[in-house]
Amino acid sequence: MSGREPAEYYTLLCDDPSHEVVLVDCGHREMEVILAVRKVTGQSLWHSRAQARHAPVTLLGGLSAHRAQSAVALLQSAGARAEWRQEPEPGERTAPSP
Repeated sequence: MSGREPAEYYTLLCDDPSHEVVLVDCGHREMEVILAVRKVTGQSLWHSRAQARHAPVTLLGGLSAHRAQSAVALLQSAGARAEWRQEPEPGERTAPSP
């Protein structure tokens, strides 16, 4: 090299780990939940309906805690049972929640 130091690269660890939004149960107000799933995910009505009917399902991943909480609040206000949880680290195995 022409007198330059070699470049050093670092992996930054985020203070806020990524979170995922899980639709646990659609509840009794299915149409409202389907519309909420559509609003949260940005998917088509058909895909939103398929996901809502196949609960439990992970709707979103890689979110900040605030965005995950907001999405869960929207789903719960529509009548769904939803939760947000921290995503497992790569290679980490987790047991499904009851």
